[in-house]
Amino acid sequence: MHQGVHSPHGRPDGPSQGRAVPDRRLLFGVQLDAVCMEQAVDRCREAMLTGKPLLIGVVNAAKIVNMQRDPQLQEAVLDCDMVLADGQSVVWASKLLRRPLPERVAGIDLFEQLLDMAHRESRSVYLLGAKPQVLAALVRQIVTRWPGLRIAGSQHGYYAEAQVEDVAAQISASGADMLFLGMASPRKEIFLKRFRHELGVPILHGVGGSFDVMAGLTKRAPRSWQRLGLEWAYRLLQEPGRMWKRYLVTNTAFVALTLREALRPAGALSPTPPAAPPPRTPA
Repeated sequence: MHQGVHSPHGRPDGPSQGRAVPDRRLLFGVQLDAVCMEQAVDRCREAMLTGKPLLIGVVNAAKIVNMQRDPQLQEAVLDCDMVLADGQSVVWASKLLRRPLPERVAGIDLFEQLLDMAHRESRSVYLLGAKPQVLAALVRQIVTRWPGLRIAGSQHGYYAEAQVEDVAAQISASGADMLFLGMASPRKEIFLKRFRHELGVPILHGVGGSFDVMAGLTKRAPRSWQRLGLEWAYRLLQEPGRMWKRYLVTNTAFVALTLREALRPAGALSPTPPAAPPPRTPA
């Protein structure tokens, strides 16, 4: 299995080595790509043309907080080839810390852009994740919005862990150009880190709860709420009993992390992301 040679930023180098390195911002120990949506889509198109896998990672406030205490999640995000600011709060923090990102590139918006590309350019997609009924609804929505788009295969996310290698083999055999994972963190990141070089898929994008939104199970916040960075509040209104504690904890922790970064002396800023501590082994 080809592992590639990794750059100092934890990104694999390959045939494109020697080209200008994409502009990045070191925030919270992660090198985030300072790109707009159009640039992110262009990098995906290049990956399809070259056949070199592009592993896409997205981070929001909650994921950044969880990375501080989950070494596996941290390592999987650092292994991504392109890491995007999925949350508006991350973009605001980047400006406060004087390492500005140009805009939010939401994972669900990139998902839709890539489906557009697949439809226009006769590319195929594989869908992995969600409950069987949600996945079926998602497929119906996709074939309605993008008639003729080729779905190389699909697999719900409720398979046994013992089946994970079979699932990876099915994806590899499908010949898909794009793989979208509708799984929660850190499961999707760990799956992609483990199998990225075995799948043979040029574009690998973990889209989390986007399957539920596109399938019509969950309603996305209006654009006005998105611009104000209040998608989390909109979701809280939909599921207050389940979400209030999560958002209270993660939002407070993210503000604390941002303040700590802002107060850190400039000389203390490491030029590369800190290495994740080794995972703890069971006693």
